Amino acid sequence: MQKEKRNKAKEITLESPSILYQDQAVLVVNKPSGWVVNDSQTTANQTTLQSWLSTLNYEIAKDHTLRSGIVHRLDKETSGVIIIAKTPESFAQLQDQFKLRKTEKTYTALVHGKVDPDEGGVNVPIGRLPWNRQHFGVLPGGRQSTTYYKVINYYQDLANIYSLLEVHPITGRTHQIRVHLKYAGYPLVSDPLYTGKKAFKKDRVWCSRLFLHASSISFFHPTSGEKINFSAELPANLLQPLNALQLVKK
Repeated sequence: MQKEKRNKAKEITLESPSILYQDQAVLVVNKPSGWVVNDSQTTANQTTLQSWLSTLNYEIAKDHTLRSGIVHRLDKETSGVIIIAKTPESFAQLQDQFKLRKTEKTYTALVHGKVDPDEGGVNVPIGRLPWNRQHFGVLPGGRQSTTYYKVINYYQDLANIYSLLEVHPITGRTHQIRVHLKYAGYPLVSDPLYTGKKAFKKDRVWCSRLFLHASSISFFHPTSGEKINFSAELPANLLQPLNALQLVKK
């Protein structure tokens, strides 16, 4: 009972999502870290974006068959921009854009190590690990996946060097950026699944959450056809640990 109370208290203190833009067809939201995107049986006791959306006033806000208009996802600890459809027509149109890879997504990530060369890509298949269904990895027979990255800056503390990256996933597999960057030898800071237990424990001392932020997204408006872009700045819980590091000249 006490554990349940502590969990509820923790959920209450979570930052709420904010609306970056909305019109008759779309809603663009800045999702904070700590929010699961979709309702499901496994997220019954967690704070979900879909539950928050169902309190809003638009045509499919309470339509669970259309997931309240959610057309793509972010991991629970990932923050940033997410697109929501407000009508069945825009839901179908935006879904097609994601399937046909017409959207452009940019993430900001802080990883362990000095990424060299300072631009590159990972193009290897990803699948759910048969021996651990909560984790994904690079697997023969997995779904083909492509991620590009570019170094923004290097940072260091007393013992380690880090790279701040601009990341562009071409495909949209679950945990894709996290798995690909680990595969490349540069696991994300404070990643509970892919950094490794020892490094993760040390990371959480100075960075309280996964350092991955969906910083911008471009897509074609479902009714006007105009290409539009929305962005969200790094939140305080990423800026503060980043600013605690020493900037290293490239």
